[in-house]
Amino acid sequence: MEDELIPGLPQEIARECLIRVPFDAFRTVQAVCKLWKHDLESASFLRHRKSVGLDRPVVVLAQSEPAPGEKSYPSPLLYRLALFQPATGAWSSLPPIPGRPHGLPLFCQLAAVGRELVVVGGWDPRTWAASDEVHVYDLVSGAWRRGVHMPGPRRSFFACAASEERAAVFVAGGHDESKNALRSALAYDVAADAWMQLPDMARQRDECRGVFASGGFHVVGGYPTEAQGQFSQSAETFDVAAWRWGAVEEGRLEEAACPRTCVVGGDGRVYMCRQAGQAVVVEEGGGAWRRVADLPREVRVALQMVAWEGGFMVLGSGTQCGAQVAYILDIESGEGEGMKWRKVELQRAYSGHVQAGCCFHI
Repeated sequence: MEDELIPGLPQEIARECLIRVPFDAFRTVQAVCKLWKHDLESASFLRHRKSVGLDRPVVVLAQSEPAPGEKSYPSPLLYRLALFQPATGAWSSLPPIPGRPHGLPLFCQLAAVGRELVVVGGWDPRTWAASDEVHVYDLVSGAWRRGVHMPGPRRSFFACAASEERAAVFVAGGHDESKNALRSALAYDVAADAWMQLPDMARQRDECRGVFASGGFHVVGGYPTEAQGQFSQSAETFDVAAWRWGAVEEGRLEEAACPRTCVVGGDGRVYMCRQAGQAVVVEEGGGAWRRVADLPREVRVALQMVAWEGGFMVLGSGTQCGAQVAYILDIESGEGEGMKWRKVELQRAYSGHVQAGCCFHI
């Protein structure tokens, strides 16, 4: 009886019950008994949940926090981790990083590896000094741990993407504390809590974007030290199996603009928001991009995009310093005129500016 997950039920039936617990009830279920806590925190729990199609997207955002009272936002802005579940529309906040009373590092990068959220780098919100810190949060156990510091120069505005297969976070480019654009690249093994040095890229890339697709770490856009703010349309891809960079891909991007909205959809294709045409486009290969859907007029400035299997969310505002809004697009419903944006209800507590985001399937 003491070893039974649910007294009187076979273990396999009891486990079928547990994998159907909604994500936002995990913490409650873990508190019931040690057996349930152990089962939910086991590696097999999420694998089983995914194998029977019970996993759901969970979006994590680095979002500014509204101030209490009439003032819209505190000064300086405090950022925290907000969690959004597209299937239910539910919002919540993750526990703050221990020992960080002044909030999340500004401009930090977020990466999803299995059930762990990796927070890399950023700026100290009090001094604006670049940070090399790494913090890891387990979405199932609800526990934070500190990772080993990112080696090399303290970098800002770097490309960052996670490989589920390698259970690693890849980092490249950005700039050092003297505003020199970087070519160097690294990979963080989350389980081993260890960094690995990658070969350098062919070009310096500040404010580049990183995505992981087809076994490669794609670093797109960015600019060198001597061309501040002049974004390139080129890209470089690190082949993880061969452990080397491919040739520079000239004209990979459709336009010479900030690539921060570039994401990989659940279909493995690369999407981004076209700056000139105010539309979402998908990469067709060979430098060609195709329009998928026009952006809602309310979402045109300070855009962020997060993708998951079957859809994605775009966040931003209609004007500079305008109210934050968010829309979801279901990419399984076809393309063009047949695609419909669904507006996300934003409570005031979750209406702040978003600097970064990633998505889990839990």
